[in-house]
Amino acid sequence: MDFNYLNGKTAATLDEIRVRVAHALARHPLCRNVRFDIVSVARTRRGGNWTVTLQSVEPRAVWEASEIVADIQDAYELAAAA
Repeated sequence: MDFNYLNGKTAATLDEIRVRVAHALARHPLCRNVRFDIVSVARTRRGGNWTVTLQSVEPRAVWEASEIVADIQDAYELAAAA
């Protein structure tokens, strides 16, 4: 069995990732007013070729917003440019 397939990330564009983050944050009552931006960064050995910058987070929502973003970062990688 190919375990890399099970641990692989789904490729998505910056716009697709932005929509997924927005929907995920909107589902949590404390995170509905969080402002964020998606930024592509240089690829590293561990991957991580994009990140989310949280710009406006209510203090009691910091933990939840960070957890939501971390889950999405674990699931998606930036799709290669055509």
